[in-house]
Amino acid sequence: MPLDHYVTLGRSGLRVSPLCLGAMTFGEDLGWGSSVKDSEAILARFIERGGNFIDTANAYTKGHSEKIIGDALGKDRNRRDRVVIATKFFGNLYPGDPNGGGAGRKAIVAQCEQSLRRLQTDYIDLYWLHCWDKHTPIEETMAALDHLVQAGKVRYIGFSDTFAWKLAQAQTQALLRGTTPIVALQIEYSLLQRTVEGELIPAAQELGIGVTPWSPLKSGVLSGKYTRENAGKVKAGRGAWVESSLNEQAYKIIDVLLSTAKALDTTPARVAIAWVQAQPGVTSTIIGARTAEQLDDNLAALDVKLRPEDLSALADVSKPRLNFPAEFLANGLMFSHGGITVNGASPPPWPFAPKDDGDRY
Repeated sequence: MPLDHYVTLGRSGLRVSPLCLGAMTFGEDLGWGSSVKDSEAILARFIERGGNFIDTANAYTKGHSEKIIGDALGKDRNRRDRVVIATKFFGNLYPGDPNGGGAGRKAIVAQCEQSLRRLQTDYIDLYWLHCWDKHTPIEETMAALDHLVQAGKVRYIGFSDTFAWKLAQAQTQALLRGTTPIVALQIEYSLLQRTVEGELIPAAQELGIGVTPWSPLKSGVLSGKYTRENAGKVKAGRGAWVESSLNEQAYKIIDVLLSTAKALDTTPARVAIAWVQAQPGVTSTIIGARTAEQLDDNLAALDVKLRPEDLSALADVSKPRLNFPAEFLANGLMFSHGGITVNGASPPPWPFAPKDDGDRY
């Protein structure tokens, strides 16, 4: 699928590119990331290639990420209108201010106004709740977001990093009350993080919410840079965050990634991104890049055609242990199937079932 073959986001009419440009690395304010010049080049290259979906947050590089995007796009209204800018609220940029962050009405409205100024625009296409705020009733958060939509400052709303049960509660309330629904869910998803398949992805599919995974390369662990052969010899780009993921299970997955990439004459990073993009429920995968060259390499994941045997090998080596009741219910199909095939699934027969003598009573 080319970058300019757009897809609708969740149960909405919003068209976005199948890969989304993550702008968390825009700015060097945290001691790592891309310079302003490199960030502008990455953004320009992404749009030139046909990408229209850009993801940032008020907290990314202390607001500088939003400002870089605003400086690049804000002065050209036509160019700005052609892209889908997504940003997030929740992060507190004002130490000592109890309402400087979070998901209360006062915080949401203030954060929205601040993001609009940094982005140099009068509307945000997709406004994300960055994380669930357990200190704020979800009714208040959803009402505040609906108010921003009605005021024309926000077009669509999404949730990021939130429990499935809270996502379901918020979406159900919105649908029953006729207020602005959630159209997208942003979650970590990769060959090294598949526990979201237990509840979050099924919930999104059931509720008409598009999934936009972040960190498909697990902060670079799945980029091909780290292998068994150079274990401990290559400095981790993000220190302890990466090093904590470099365990035996990760190397097993990397081994299969390397062999798959070799068979397909491509790179491990492209294979890892292509695998995520091929998963049920996924709409647009968020990719990051520190240089235009890295961007082009990641965008090439859209050209990777994973064969059934590739998908099977990657799925088997990365199979997660899901929380109860996901695995129990998957095996529990034997209770109802009675050995027959339903929707392509034929579970083993239930071992304690009595012999059918024709008397069902």
